[in-house]
Amino acid sequence: MKILFPVSESVPFAKTGGLADVAGSLPQALAKLGHEVYVVMPLYRQARNAGVGMNSTRLKLAVPLGTQVIHAEVWEAQLAESGVHLYFIQHDPFYDRAELYRNAEGDYRDNDQRFIFFCRAVMELGKNLGQSWDIIHGHDWHTGLIPVYLKTLYAEETAYQHCRSVITIHNLAYQGLFPASSMEYTGLPWSLFDAEGVEFWGRLNFLKAGLIYADWINTVSPTYAREIQTLELGHGLDGVLRYRRNELSGILNGVDYSIWNPQNDPLLPIHFQAHELERKQELKAELLEDQRLFALPNAPLISMISRLDEQKGLDIIAEAAESLLSLNVHLVILGTGSRKFHEYLLHLKSKFARKLSVNLNFNNELAHRIYAASDMFLMPSRYEPCGLGQLIAMRYGTVPIVRHTGGLADTVVEFDGQHGNGFTFHDYTGTAMVTAVRSACETYQDSKAWNLVARNAMAADFSWERSAGEYHVLYHRLKQLSETKK
Repeated sequence: MKILFPVSESVPFAKTGGLADVAGSLPQALAKLGHEVYVVMPLYRQARNAGVGMNSTRLKLAVPLGTQVIHAEVWEAQLAESGVHLYFIQHDPFYDRAELYRNAEGDYRDNDQRFIFFCRAVMELGKNLGQSWDIIHGHDWHTGLIPVYLKTLYAEETAYQHCRSVITIHNLAYQGLFPASSMEYTGLPWSLFDAEGVEFWGRLNFLKAGLIYADWINTVSPTYAREIQTLELGHGLDGVLRYRRNELSGILNGVDYSIWNPQNDPLLPIHFQAHELERKQELKAELLEDQRLFALPNAPLISMISRLDEQKGLDIIAEAAESLLSLNVHLVILGTGSRKFHEYLLHLKSKFARKLSVNLNFNNELAHRIYAASDMFLMPSRYEPCGLGQLIAMRYGTVPIVRHTGGLADTVVEFDGQHGNGFTFHDYTGTAMVTAVRSACETYQDSKAWNLVARNAMAADFSWERSAGEYHVLYHRLKQLSETKK
């Protein structure tokens, strides 16, 4: 199939979060299954500086934006042996900026125009590439208008005659909400601006537009697909999602095991396999020394690599940190986020300097070393659409301790002494979290049981090949639906 894959970010070109990892890996996995995948993203300054060669296609697009027609140049790149086509939409006034979506003052005030323009440019590019598209697979609010355009302004275009649309929700909390006046830039009729269409409490909602008009809605884990239909986690769109529940699925994200693999990770000084778990202790000793932590006897090393905000459970960490650190454990934290949590963690470090290390930055090499050296990985999220940290940790034999929500519930199975790959808790409280940590610590003291749960974790398959296979099936179902409606 020919698949148009518009995204707002993708590694190795530009990244703010997990979406970029998905956009960098999933198209390559789909290409291995025989699909022709054409990734389209804005030509950010970050992408220009990524160190990957680009060439101008010499194709210039005339993109309507309100009463204007703005011209965009199209660039292309090819990742070695991937088979994936990459296109970049250049319009420097919109995309040649220091950051992708925001600056120190907050979100860019013209994000509505920037991503209306991007959605419309994707449609113009697809029309001009001389292809007949089978699937347009958009991601998050930045591409939410594309399914609307497909069924309205571009419905009669030959390139899209048999095209079906998919939109994947990576985090429902981010919806692309803008004033009603932003409709003027879309070129869409005002008749669509109502409760049955793109309007949301008097504002234009990009993501809602995609959820209403896409042929299929997908999110990044089966449990999250159910959770977002609830009032608690639906962020105001639970009614729309319940209405579309028969066209809603959850497909877990994958991990790129060519990057995250303890057998050959180039960022590790020591490599190991499942039958060599004792080598983790060498990595652990080195990391403890590097982090200036006192090596306590028989104490597991717990790690967190996370954005430091409420969604990731930092409020219950703060609630229970002293109880947690009263246990015989070491704790290493790596990440950035809310200032209040930065300040709290630094205060906590001053009280528990021999047991707690806090790294308020993101260092890729250190992240690899922490995943490999840790015994346990703590992920107490309030909600978690999929989660990547627990999947990476398991590959390194680092046993996850997670709250039972979203993708964490779909990937971490409570260890019962023989089966299971981690430890879980349900109530969103510091007490419940510490109880789960205490259970893991008790198991840690039984080396035979601990080696078993660690090996179970390493044996779990969360490869992109598995995930791509599920998308392959979904695309074919939509293609068959398209053919029956000819």
